[in-house]
Amino acid sequence: MYARSSTVHARSSAVDAGITYIHDTVWPGLTELDGYVGLSLLVDRQTGRCIVTTAWDSEEAMHASRRTADTYRDHAAEILGGSPTVDEWEIAALHRDHRSSPGACVRVTWARVAHENVERAVDGFRLATIPALEELDGFCSASLMVDRDSGFGVASVTFDSAEALRRNRQAMEELRSATIRDAGAEILDECDCDLVLAHLRVPEMA
Repeated sequence: MYARSSTVHARSSAVDAGITYIHDTVWPGLTELDGYVGLSLLVDRQTGRCIVTTAWDSEEAMHASRRTADTYRDHAAEILGGSPTVDEWEIAALHRDHRSSPGACVRVTWARVAHENVERAVDGFRLATIPALEELDGFCSASLMVDRDSGFGVASVTFDSAEALRRNRQAMEELRSATIRDAGAEILDECDCDLVLAHLRVPEMA
């Protein structure tokens, strides 16, 4: 499984118009493409950061969608008032305890490890991080996407609400410290986002 994420730092006044365009136009349009398996939209209204992630059943399908995706992305960026950053990933791990509901909140963490430590980091997320997350009240789902060549990765952990995420902040900090220690990871960035759209049909991978 593979994914493409597009990040735009939007004007706060344009976020709602961008959400409408992605829901009404981008999502239905991509659904028609071969190999498409889902879309999510994360929004941090405090900073204006909007992250659209589309999932594909193969690397070939993801690459074949580029022209269509570029057109949608350019228009979305015009609406949002920002320049997009695009990354393509392998979906290395995915676990869903239950489906998200309105009000769900996501902790997103970008990190990097040495190339030779990528597999160890993936195994650690699957075998240690996910079981630990399952013990947290309000945990909904988790995913890890990686670029094995560069060692870059992004982990997303979804909770039922912003309050559930706040309740588990200390536990999340402890898990992050363990990841840094065990995988030799360098944390590059982190943010908390509202899960605005979640139409993912990605199968369990953890």
